[in-house]
Amino acid sequence: MNVTDHGLTRELRRREAYLAEAQRLSHTGSFGWNPLTGEIVWSDETFRIFEFAPSSKVSMPMILERVHPQDMPLVEMAIGAATRGEEIDLEHRLVMSDGRIKYLHVVGKAERDETGGIEVIGAVMDITEHRVTEEAIRRSEAYLAEAQRISHTGSFGCKASSGEMFWSDETFRIFGYDRSAKPAVEAILTRVHPDDKAMVQAQISHATGQGKDCNLEYRLLLPDDSVKYVHVVAHAMKDKAGNLEFVGAVTDITERKAAEERIRRQEGEFRQILDLAPQQVRVYGPGGERLYANRVALDYYGVSLEEWQQTTGLSFRSSLFVHPDDRERATRDFDANRSSGSAYESELRVRGADGNYRWFLARHNPLHDDKGQVKRWYVGLTDIDERKRAEERLRQENVALREEINKASMFEEIVGTSPALQAVLLRISKVAPSDSTVLITGETGTGKELVARAIHRRSHRASRAFVSVNCAAIPRDLIASELFGHERGAFTGATQQRLGRFELANGGTLFLDEVGELPAETQLALLRVLQEHEFERVGGTRRIHADVRVIAATNRDLQAAISAGSFRRDLFYRLHVFPIEIPSLRERREDIPLLVEYFIDRYARKAGKNIKRVNKKTLELLQSYPWPGNIRELQNVIERSVIVCETENLSVDKSWLSQQPRDTRLGCKLHFSQMLVATEREVIEEALRESQGRVFGPSGAAAKLGLARSTLESKIRSLNINKKRFTVELGT
Repeated sequence: MNVTDHGLTRELRRREAYLAEAQRLSHTGSFGWNPLTGEIVWSDETFRIFEFAPSSKVSMPMILERVHPQDMPLVEMAIGAATRGEEIDLEHRLVMSDGRIKYLHVVGKAERDETGGIEVIGAVMDITEHRVTEEAIRRSEAYLAEAQRISHTGSFGCKASSGEMFWSDETFRIFGYDRSAKPAVEAILTRVHPDDKAMVQAQISHATGQGKDCNLEYRLLLPDDSVKYVHVVAHAMKDKAGNLEFVGAVTDITERKAAEERIRRQEGEFRQILDLAPQQVRVYGPGGERLYANRVALDYYGVSLEEWQQTTGLSFRSSLFVHPDDRERATRDFDANRSSGSAYESELRVRGADGNYRWFLARHNPLHDDKGQVKRWYVGLTDIDERKRAEERLRQENVALREEINKASMFEEIVGTSPALQAVLLRISKVAPSDSTVLITGETGTGKELVARAIHRRSHRASRAFVSVNCAAIPRDLIASELFGHERGAFTGATQQRLGRFELANGGTLFLDEVGELPAETQLALLRVLQEHEFERVGGTRRIHADVRVIAATNRDLQAAISAGSFRRDLFYRLHVFPIEIPSLRERREDIPLLVEYFIDRYARKAGKNIKRVNKKTLELLQSYPWPGNIRELQNVIERSVIVCETENLSVDKSWLSQQPRDTRLGCKLHFSQMLVATEREVIEEALRESQGRVFGPSGAAAKLGLARSTLESKIRSLNINKKRFTVELGT
C-alpha cells in the first residue's frame, strides 16, 4: 500500500469514527437490509438501541420479537412496502427483555443494485426521551386544565401594546364565551355588571398606564341574567423587547360570596337566637377581653353592649361583679385552663343590676385556630340559684338527720352492749371497708341480715344497691334464673330476657341468706362467679362481668353438710374468707333489757301508747327464758304484749313463751345435733308433721332441723318412722 492509500485509509477510519460518535450522541443508528437474501447490516448504535450484542447475527425474526404486539401490524405493513421498493417512515415501540418500552422512529429508502435487486438503507432513531417528555407535558397540561376546572380558576395573558389576549379553557367558561371567540378587553367589559363597569375600566386603565399589578373583585352579568362574582389578579411584566405584558388568573368566587352571604344572614339569626336564649352568653378574647354579650346578660347587669365592653371589671377573669368569695377561684380556674385551652365549668355567684348575687353555672368553651391557639372563649351562664339553695337546704337536713341517726345508734337496729355483741360489731367495722366475702353464721332469728346490711352501709358500695336473696324460699329449678337471669326462650315460660340478682346488685352488695340450701349445680355456678367475677345468663352465651360483693349467711352446720356431700368444700372456703358468728340471745342475756326497751319504744309509738316501765317479774322471766327463736322471737313477744297492754306497765303472758323445757347451760340450738333435751323421735316427728311429711326442699323437715337430707333419711330409717303417716294425718 502506497502512502496515498494509507492516508486515505486513515481518513476513512476517522470519518467512520466521527459518524459512529455522531450516531451515539444523536441516538440514531443506520441499517441496510436485503429483502431477497435477508442479510441485515447494523451500525453499533443500532445494536445499542435494540440492545443486542454487536457480535450477534441479526435476523428479521429477532427484530420482530422486540416489536410491541400492538405495533406489529404497522411494522409488517412497512416491511411489505420496503420489499416493493417503497420508502418507509414510521414510529413504533419496542418491548425490551426487562419490560421497558422504547419508542423508535424508522426511515428507509429502497434502492436497486446492478442486478435489479432491492436493498433498503435507512436510519433508526431512539425517540423514547422525546416521547416521554411530550407525554409529561401533555399530562401536565391536562392536570393544569383539570385543576383550573376544579378550582374555578382560569389563566390569561395580555399584551398591553396590541391588546392581544390568551385565555385558558376555564377562563372561557367563566366569562361564558365559546372557545372560538376572540378574547379581548372589550369582551371582558361586555360581561361586566353595569354597576361595576366604571370601577373595572378605571382599574384596567391604571394598571396599563402605570405598569402596576391589578387585584380586584367585580360581578359579571351573563346573557341569561345570572350573576357571577369573579376575583382577578394580574401581574405586570415586560418581555425581552421591553413591551408590557400581564399574566394573571380569574377565579369564579360566586359560591364563596353566596356562602359569605349565608354566613352573614346566619350570624344575624344567631344573634337573635342568643338574645332570646334564657342563659347569659358572652364572648371573650384569648386573654379575657370582652367582645360580645347577649341581651339576657346585658339586662342582668343593666348596661348596653358598648358599656359592657368598656366597663372595668366585667372580664370573667377578675370581675368586680363576681362575689368576693368566688373571685380568687374564678381567676385560678381561668389561669389553669388558659394555657391548655381546655373547656371547663365553674359555679360562682354574680351580682345583678339590683345588687343581689345569684348562683350561675359558667361553661367555658374555647375556639382554636389552625395552630391550636385560643382565638375566642365562649361562656354560657345558666342560673342555678334555686338549685343551689335547695342543695343547701338538703345538706342542712342531711346533717341534722345524720346527727340524729348517730345519736340513736352506731349500727342502726343492732342493739346491745354485751361483750359478745361488741366483738361482732368490731369485726363488722374491720371487714366493711374491704371487698372481702363474708360468711355470717348463727341461729335463726339472731339478725344475720342486719349484720349484712351494716357491713354494706359502711363499705364504699353504700351508695349502690343491697340485694337480698333467700335461697331457701326459691324453688330449686328457678334459683339459677333468680341469681343469674335468663335469656328469652331459655326455658318454658321465659318469654323475655330477665336480669338476675347479680346484675341488679352490680357495683353493690348481694346477700345470700340460707346459702346452705343451694342445689349442687347452683353452688358450682356461684363458685365460678366468686373465682372469675363473671357469669352467663341461663340460656345465654355472653359472659357478663360481676362487680358484686357477696355476703352469705346460714343457720346450718356447713361442715356437717360438706361431710354429708350436700355442700361443696371449695365453695365453703370461697365464702369463708371472713367468718362472723352471731351469738344467740342466750349468750348475751345482758342485752335483753336494752332490746325490750328498744322494741317497746318502737311498737308503743306505732300504737300510740305510753308505756313507761316493764313489770319486774316480766323482766326476770324474759331474762331466764332460753329464746330458741332468738331476737325475732323476743320481738314478736314484745309486739304482742304492747298490743294487749292497757296500762303504763308492760307485762308478758308466761303462756306465750315455749312450754318445752330447755337446758340453757348447753345452748339449746335448733340444729338436730344440739337438741340434747329432746328425744330424736319426737323432734323428727314434729318436723315431719309441720312439713306435711316432706323431708327435703325449702320447707322440708331437713331444712327445719338444719340437717342434710341424707342424714335425716338415715335417722328416719334407723328410728323406723313412717313419713306417709304425717301426710295422711294432714290430708284428713
